[in-house]
Amino acid sequence: MVETDRLVEKEAIDLARRISKERIAPMAADRDRTAVFPREAIEVLGDSGLLGMVISQEHGGAGASRVAFASLAAELGRACASTALVAVSHIIAAKAIEAAATDIVKDGWLAQMTAGRAVGAFAVHEPNSGSDSGAITTTATKDGDGYVVNGSKFFITSAGEADVYLVLVRTDPEKGPKGMSTLLIERDARGLSFGQPEDKMGLRSSSSRTMFFDNCRVPVGNLVGVDGGGIQVIGQSVIGWGFFGAAGISVGIAQAAVDLAVKHAKERTIAGRPIGSHQAVQSLIADMVIQSEAAEALLASCAAKADSSAASVAISGFKAKLFASESAVEIANKAIQVMGAHGYSRDYTVERFFRDARGLMLHFKTSEWLRQDIAKAALGL
Repeated sequence: MVETDRLVEKEAIDLARRISKERIAPMAADRDRTAVFPREAIEVLGDSGLLGMVISQEHGGAGASRVAFASLAAELGRACASTALVAVSHIIAAKAIEAAATDIVKDGWLAQMTAGRAVGAFAVHEPNSGSDSGAITTTATKDGDGYVVNGSKFFITSAGEADVYLVLVRTDPEKGPKGMSTLLIERDARGLSFGQPEDKMGLRSSSSRTMFFDNCRVPVGNLVGVDGGGIQVIGQSVIGWGFFGAAGISVGIAQAAVDLAVKHAKERTIAGRPIGSHQAVQSLIADMVIQSEAAEALLASCAAKADSSAASVAISGFKAKLFASESAVEIANKAIQVMGAHGYSRDYTVERFFRDARGLMLHFKTSEWLRQDIAKAALGL
């Protein structure tokens, strides 16, 4: 049975590689330039079945592992990091709905989401909370058969484009973390509005916007998990899956940057000699190859540990995301150096890789927070 599962996962990754190369990569530069949301790419991934890869077979998915999920994210990241980020956010939102939502909500959304006909996202960060979810101030007050939500979220991936959002709110401000809940809020909910898209340095087509809640009414049945259990719902999806997805995107970017630099070093000649014949260029490429493979190996190891031991999920995700995201920036930077003025030009892909990689050091959790979490675990604090 295990061998069969591995074969299915391998076939899924092979499919993701083909779709990424043939259907997603060709339009990545245009999406980056115009900041157009990759809805068509998400629909292609839905038609292929890849968006339901980690959803259980009971709910129409394949029940794939974190190892396979990270590999999927890497293949998408090689082609278009913006599309990959939207897809990862979408998949972990679907995973949270599967794990904790009511049957009515599951029946209403999961099939649409795995088919790519409805896009999902999650909304945690606020202007005064950053990566500290415990500092959020958006409230949801119980009122009859619903909640009334007031507050805002900012820099939310897919905001204004996603059809459904998992929103972390305070349902009991007096209880601290135990007073937080997760609500499923639909895009057309009355009282929900969106700010203008952020004009970002990278990951430009992932549609980051502010979300505003002004007496936004949400049915009680849209509570995901239990009242007061919002941190657990978000943690199980974002930490349990999202960090491995983000690390996978970074690994994909790094691999693509290495490929471009090597190709350029072979083809670019100066004074009749390919620049790859020079020791200085060889040193850069050697460092890139080793660091890229190290990031890929660490991600595979951490994802495998998380699949086999629930207790290791958080720390494994922190390690993989930190190393992969920082490695991608360093590798893309070296690729620009190898390619010289060509690498610095927007006519060549590697400068987009650098901009996208830099954004992934901020997404989900910043490198500084991750270092703190890893050190505390090592010190037993």
